[in-house]
Amino acid sequence: MTRVAFDARETSHMSQGVLAYARNLRAWLPRVAPDLELVAVGSGDNFDLAEQAGLPLALLRSRARLAHFPTIYVPRIVPIPYVLTVHDLIDLHYPHYVKRHVGPYWRAVIAPVARGARAVITDDDATVADLERFLRVDPRRIRVIPLGSDDAAATEPMEWPRPYLLYVTNRRPHKNIATLVRAWEALPADRAIDLVLGGDDDGSVRGSRERGEIVHLGARSDAELARWYAGAAAYVHPALREGFGLPLLEAMRHGAPVVASRSSLPRVLAAHALGVDGRDALAFRAALLEVLDDPPAAAARAAAASEATRALTWERTAKATAAVYREFV
Repeated sequence: MTRVAFDARETSHMSQGVLAYARNLRAWLPRVAPDLELVAVGSGDNFDLAEQAGLPLALLRSRARLAHFPTIYVPRIVPIPYVLTVHDLIDLHYPHYVKRHVGPYWRAVIAPVARGARAVITDDDATVADLERFLRVDPRRIRVIPLGSDDAAATEPMEWPRPYLLYVTNRRPHKNIATLVRAWEALPADRAIDLVLGGDDDGSVRGSRERGEIVHLGARSDAELARWYAGAAAYVHPALREGFGLPLLEAMRHGAPVVASRSSLPRVLAAHALGVDGRDALAFRAALLEVLDDPPAAAARAAAASEATRALTWERTAKATAAVYREFV
């Protein structure tokens, strides 16, 4: 068996999507690649001594032939051959939205580590150009592996007093929530419809309609979110730029029509959503009305998207990742 060291830390800087990616790889790799021995390494948080000194020592002690870092939080010196996953480069596209030290960290740590990797795995084709542009990664060493989803069994839609638009991911500035709110507010006044947002009310989102309100879901389990996806009049995603976007995939798998900014749609999902200019609230409004005014057509489109995305499973993601390991051991 070939031993592969896997950075198994779950740290304070990992998003829910990145956590899902790392956890599902750890669960699926032993099942789909019995020729590989996955060894979990790592402790502590990001930017600490355990990361920069402890993790390299753990890699040496593991006697692994290859390491995999599923996040960009890496030691500057990696003593064995390794693979790195970079989900997106949003911070470099929008440096004015992040803290001052983020850019130097990308340049001083992530960029040289990415260039030294045997392979850089990313989720979407659009990120390939970003890896070349911002980090100067050799495109011949980039491997595109879409993320996955669990099998979506038939889910009872959420019962809600009014139709609702759903958005569940974070509210960082590049997510462009203000455009979504303006589009929702601009829907015809006689139409009753809510805007349902994941997470708590942190005061950052404000808007009003005569017949409808903004609803904050707070923390919800995956099973609860599946019901919200299944019952949505549309899943909405106005981000100016995005990585793969697991909520988009989950929404499609659970039968929600999707209206999204074109620039936030991964290539493998783009054909299954209504794509619009994410900066144009009126264009977003028009796409929402296209969905809301013709429920049968929207349902047919959503059913086709659900069927088309069934091949995007975590098992598939793990198999493709194992193939990268074998390629570079």
